[in-house]
Amino acid sequence: MAVFSTLRGRSGQEKLAYITRTYANNRPLIQRVLNISFGFYFLGTTYYGLSGAKKGTRSRKGKGKIQIGGKSTEERSERVAVDAVFYQRLARILRIVIPGIRSKEALLLLMHSSLLVFRTAISLYVAALDGKIVASLVKVEPLQFFYNILRWLLVAIPATWCNSWLSYVQNKLAIAYRTRLTREVLSQYLGEASQGPEGKVYYKLANLDDRIKNPDQMITHDIQRFSTHLAAIYSNLAKPVLDVILYNYQLSQNVGAEGLVGLTIAVQSTAVLLRYLTPPFGAYTALSAQLSGSLRHAHSRLVEFAEEIAFMGGEHTERLLIEREYATVVKHENQVLQRRWWFGCVEEGIIKWLWGSFGLVLCGIPVFFKLPGSSIVDLGGRTEGFVTNRRLLLSASDAFGRVMYSYKDLAELAGYTARVSQLLDAIDDVKEARFEKVLVSSANTEANAKILSGRGEVIESKDIQFENVPIVTPNGDILLRSLSFQVQPGQHLLIVGPNGCGKSSLFRILGDLWPVYGGVVRKPPSSQFILIPQRPYLSLGTLRDQIIYPHSVKDMNDRGVTDEDLLHILSVVQMENIVDREGGWEAAREWRESLSGGDQQKIAWARLFYHRPKYAVLDEATSLVPTDVESLMMEHATNLGITLLTVSHRPSLWKYHHLILHFDGQGGYVFTKLDAEKRLALQEEKQALETKLLEVPKLKARLAELRVAVEEELDH
Repeated sequence: MAVFSTLRGRSGQEKLAYITRTYANNRPLIQRVLNISFGFYFLGTTYYGLSGAKKGTRSRKGKGKIQIGGKSTEERSERVAVDAVFYQRLARILRIVIPGIRSKEALLLLMHSSLLVFRTAISLYVAALDGKIVASLVKVEPLQFFYNILRWLLVAIPATWCNSWLSYVQNKLAIAYRTRLTREVLSQYLGEASQGPEGKVYYKLANLDDRIKNPDQMITHDIQRFSTHLAAIYSNLAKPVLDVILYNYQLSQNVGAEGLVGLTIAVQSTAVLLRYLTPPFGAYTALSAQLSGSLRHAHSRLVEFAEEIAFMGGEHTERLLIEREYATVVKHENQVLQRRWWFGCVEEGIIKWLWGSFGLVLCGIPVFFKLPGSSIVDLGGRTEGFVTNRRLLLSASDAFGRVMYSYKDLAELAGYTARVSQLLDAIDDVKEARFEKVLVSSANTEANAKILSGRGEVIESKDIQFENVPIVTPNGDILLRSLSFQVQPGQHLLIVGPNGCGKSSLFRILGDLWPVYGGVVRKPPSSQFILIPQRPYLSLGTLRDQIIYPHSVKDMNDRGVTDEDLLHILSVVQMENIVDREGGWEAAREWRESLSGGDQQKIAWARLFYHRPKYAVLDEATSLVPTDVESLMMEHATNLGITLLTVSHRPSLWKYHHLILHFDGQGGYVFTKLDAEKRLALQEEKQALETKLLEVPKLKARLAELRVAVEEELDH
């Protein structure tokens, strides 16, 4: 009010002079307020722009959709954007990769931050030095010129040191993030057997859940890309934000904060347009990773089933399948490249050229206009000021451009964050027995749905007992509605029945691989079971490793087992000559290719005799072994006190079993004692009758021939 009362009654010229004089007297305070306001405004707009509070890429209808095989991005994958969900996912992962302020990762991050501040300080010094060098040229001061050149060369030493350290520390951060995250994922993915039902996540993800088709790619490639982007996003975002504030502060000291306000208004108005035109790069990145994983999975299937494909002559079909997956990847990448191309044109036109013209106008203000409170300088001073301001402006413009670019980097980080988060969420759900799998149509019936919604009870016990337990496959196919039987230690059980009747499903429940949907299961812990399938698993490693798997040599020595003991075990399965044949215990091979099917089964039996579990699950485990060796192995397992649960159709094994569980394939079963002699007699009688029945058609044909011959003879 005092200002207005002072101006009342004065002429326009006097009012202008008074306002100018008052503004000049208070300009330092006004400049300080404007600079502080600019700092808070820029931090606020940066946070607002990157926080996902308002995203044009999410609200636009019909934009950002890429057609792949008739389906858009939104239909093929989860919507990915820089929004609140992204920051929730990122916060969860950050707690893993940076577990505390005293962790190695936190110290590397602090070191990285210090180097970023130091590099900004060097940039400010170089901007001022650049102006002094040009000013000494304009003033024709050779000594001052060479002195400034010397300062330029000296400052290059810490500058190059700082840049190299920044790159080094950023790469170390990426490795540290990847190591921490990989260890956390593997600790859950390949958890210890002692975890019980919560363990064996790697199996359940592949067989009981449909969400993760290619965990190998997510653990190797996606985590690596996420870690690299996370390490880079800090310097790509924190450094430009710091640069914009410091460069613009220094620039405001030279040209005035008023021009800075005008520049900010012009830049922000065009930045809104640029943000609106930014495509959803996060969704593109997530979909690219997904399609690449599908292509990789197609190739891995070709390697896994190469023998079957070769016998069937399926090369043409497999090539078409792989080419289809590759064509999908290429189509997506081409469409993304097209959108990156036009967006790059718009982005460079606005950030580099339009904003550059705004900046040149700002640099010209001190040259063409006398600012209140500033003194008149000579040509050299104006040149020095223009060059310095121009250098500061270019640096500030570059920094602000990198802030804008960082949204694109953040969107790509959102894509990899979504992939890693999807893996972590799926692992957590699987550990809690929450599965997502496509069910068969019969699972929707009322009776079947009731079974699938239930949960049974698993109780630790010395014997095996099933009480009204349904046998259900992961896709909801109910093989048996209620199964009850009991096996005491030492009672060998023979399980027979047609394919797909539930024999292997029973073993998966015993091994804590499949959930129990009802009833009560009493059984020992899964660590007391060993499975020997028809084609056993042989690991990478030495010959010794194949027998003691999954133990290490240290575990073997701790148990007091020597190589001589292993050789004795091999003699039981009549394979003691393999040690000399293959070149000793330390020989390493691709054993699945080096050993025949029969030898692989013998190695698996040797592994059984080494571990001596309470129970052994034999799934056609002697189908490739001679009957005399089979007899030796069965008897030795019995002498070691191992209870056998055997799936086999070989009558030669019947005499080694006490109980039989026979599935009829129609949802029924019979559990009873096994009388091997009686069963063999019945089997022989059955085969004899079947042989006689095979002769019936021949006898009938011969009878018909004889009748014709008799009739012809009578006619004559």
